[in-house]
Amino acid sequence: MDLGDNWAVVFYGVNDLRLEQRSIPKPSDDEVLVKMHSVGICGSDVHQINNGCIGFYVVRPPMILGHEGSGTVVEVGKNVTHLKHGDRVVLDILPRCQKCTYCQAGRYNLCTHPTLGLKTQREGCMAHYYAHPANFCYKLPTEMSLEEAAVVEPLAIGLYACRRGNVRPGSVVLIIGAGSVGLLTLATSKACGATKVIITDVSQWRLDKAKELGADFTLKVEPNDQEDGIVRRITSLLDDRPTVSFDCAGFQSTARVAVKATASGGTVVLVGISGRIDMELPVRDILTREVDVRGCYACVNDFKTAMEMVATGKANVKTLVTHHYQMSDITKAFDELRTGRAIKVLIHPN
Repeated sequence: MDLGDNWAVVFYGVNDLRLEQRSIPKPSDDEVLVKMHSVGICGSDVHQINNGCIGFYVVRPPMILGHEGSGTVVEVGKNVTHLKHGDRVVLDILPRCQKCTYCQAGRYNLCTHPTLGLKTQREGCMAHYYAHPANFCYKLPTEMSLEEAAVVEPLAIGLYACRRGNVRPGSVVLIIGAGSVGLLTLATSKACGATKVIITDVSQWRLDKAKELGADFTLKVEPNDQEDGIVRRITSLLDDRPTVSFDCAGFQSTARVAVKATASGGTVVLVGISGRIDMELPVRDILTREVDVRGCYACVNDFKTAMEMVATGKANVKTLVTHHYQMSDITKAFDELRTGRAIKVLIHPN
């Protein structure tokens, strides 16, 4: 079977993306070869292009971009029995070794030796073809499009964040940052039964999107606003304090606002990663008001639930996909994201 070319978007350094011809990977016995259809650009990809790192991790170029992908199986390894040629799949690309204590306990997002497992720390899926372990490829239900499937990974992060925050019926939720993960955390908070959700952002356009997704309150803030002033505005709009707060922006100032705003005995979940290793947080609030601060790294065991939410209409991810580009227009796609008037941008390799 002639598969044609395998063009890929390759990161070579800050603001240096190149479209390169790569050899078509040969799937191992436990892998499948996927013809990629849609690959989402994540906020971490933007950080990588701007700064040369993904969150806390410095990237060693050259590296193919992409970790939010869907496509169609075109070849299967000899040990693969649950997938076949023509199956549409979404990829779970988080590296894991499957051998360490955390992987064995089902918390593979905390894997201590991820490079012993998948190779995707070096290569992503923004290419015509991508080989991936079959066990981490999930077959799509007929009700789900390949475009929707490319948004499953960030939706799964929103689900995991809600699990980390124990969002339940009656929860009052604050979300800081109305990017794609913040908006999907909004959707999953509502699905978990939160009675009041407020979301803050510097972009009124993004806040209008949040309203469409069911936010009860929105609050536009400015980068230089005082923390205590933002907290007063949040509590005034809610007529309450949030019991669960999500920082989906990842800055020291946003983490501090989340802690200060949260009700005594409540929970703050740190979701966004700005790349800063150390932060100064209001320890007095954390200690004397018993505010729990929890990390949330990627997601774990949430893909299937996220897929069910999309397939049954409980999460409308279509409204978040604002732009579509071919790989040849990758620079335009990143420029569009930098304008602040895009939420989820999809690249279509084929």
